[in-house]
Amino acid sequence: TLDAPEEGAFRVYLAEDKHNLDCRFYEAKYPEIESLVMVNVRTIADMGAYVSLLEYNNIEGLILLSELSRRRIRSINKLIRVGRNEVAMVLRVDKDKGYIDLSKRRVSPEDVAACEDKFNKAKAVHGVLRHLADRRKFYLEDLCERIAWPLYRKYGHAYDAFKIALADEAASGGEAAENDPFTSLDVPPDVIEELKLYIRRRLAPQPIKIRADVEVSCFTYDGIDAIRDALFAGIAVGTENSPIKIRLIAPPIYVLSTMTLGKETGIALLQESIDVIL
Repeated sequence: TLDAPEEGAFRVYLAEDKHNLDCRFYEAKYPEIESLVMVNVRTIADMGAYVSLLEYNNIEGLILLSELSRRRIRSINKLIRVGRNEVAMVLRVDKDKGYIDLSKRRVSPEDVAACEDKFNKAKAVHGVLRHLADRRKFYLEDLCERIAWPLYRKYGHAYDAFKIALADEAASGGEAAENDPFTSLDVPPDVIEELKLYIRRRLAPQPIKIRADVEVSCFTYDGIDAIRDALFAGIAVGTENSPIKIRLIAPPIYVLSTMTLGKETGIALLQESIDVIL
């Protein structure tokens, strides 16, 4: 390794040592008891399933056989499979011996959804910092210590801080905003600028397609004209950023669709269009 000559700069590495990119997601080296973690199943043995804790640099844990399911286990392979990611609850952490006991049966469907959301956000943050570390030949742990972990402490989740930075930058026309989450970090300006570039590429919202099937019928003399006028009125509800398209499947079934950055906004827009049509 080579220590950076300037005060406040990051350490860089000389050799192609990919261990510099190994680092846990969070500041704590071990998860807390009763917390939820995302694990990857490595092997299945008589005692249970040996797993890697993905958010904690793949340290090993064990889901005991008795903690796999509330029901009687007839086939362990139907409950858990090698290579699959699972949400587990932490039962015991022995930091001295490195033992981490986990449970799958104590995890509710609501817990799974919450843990997957947290993990996906943390994975996105980690991916941005890992890309930056690889590009600049920094130690990933240094980036986490000086960027990610302070943001976790201040904002609850570093992903939320990244999204705030994106929104503020868009609102200020690309200029640094007063409440920029990165201004309080001990990080050189050129590193912050490159970080923001990766954030824009990785976390910028992607448009999603919303669609709805509707039945449109009219049995009056001028029914065809009435349906056409109603459909055009529905199309007119669309906006420049979220235009509404209508396609005939087979009378009287039509499909309304729109592209939007916000799921709820798109659903509301289509509902408004349907109300106008019907």
